[in-house]
Amino acid sequence: MVEGIIGKKIGMTQTFDEAGNVIPVTVIQAGPCAVIQKKAAEKDGYAAVQLCFVEETPAKHPNKPTLGHFKASEIPPTRMLREFRFDGSAEIKPGDTFSVDIFQPGEMVSVTGTSKGKGFAGVVKRWGFHGGNKTHGSMFHRAPGSIGASAYPSHVMKGKKMPGHMGSERKTVKNLRVVETDKEKNLLVLKGAVPGAKGGYLLIRKTGFEILPAIQKINEAQSAIEQKEE
Repeated sequence: MVEGIIGKKIGMTQTFDEAGNVIPVTVIQAGPCAVIQKKAAEKDGYAAVQLCFVEETPAKHPNKPTLGHFKASEIPPTRMLREFRFDGSAEIKPGDTFSVDIFQPGEMVSVTGTSKGKGFAGVVKRWGFHGGNKTHGSMFHRAPGSIGASAYPSHVMKGKKMPGHMGSERKTVKNLRVVETDKEKNLLVLKGAVPGAKGGYLLIRKTGFEILPAIQKINEAQSAIEQKEE
């Protein structure tokens, strides 16, 4: 089983549950993702697979190292290449593909993407400052106000909430429920919103995948104890 796959955000819409309640959902093109390289614990120190997001438009002007890396899988170089953990439960090789069928309706996933860029923003928009009075000639509306002390420490403390660049950051939204999957069109429908704008790349991972190796070791230990008792 692979931890997750690469997707691309299509947009948001809404659907209805069995009780007739409105559910806001995000539609994602989840895959197909092809295996470019497999990493083993014996050789690399950890078990993982490199997946690429297969698109109709290939990567522009790939260099020779990239061409050689993709040559083993016989897949044209793509724009998106990421590693995902692999539990080693099945035999895979370069060229194999994973799609949306690794997810099932009802399970929880975590989605990582790049948030929308907001440009340069003030403290009211960036940090939610209330600002000053708008009436009675206060002359103080959306400014940050005092930012430091004069005598001690005589400088602005590191981490002070100030105006600056907002958005365009790596964000992860956890525990999003899978509402529906479409294997023919490789569509994944999740409840709620995910980071980024339409057309942005996303990393979709199974929630709780990190505890599977621990569960497997516990089960193996229990089975060994039972065999000894017999």
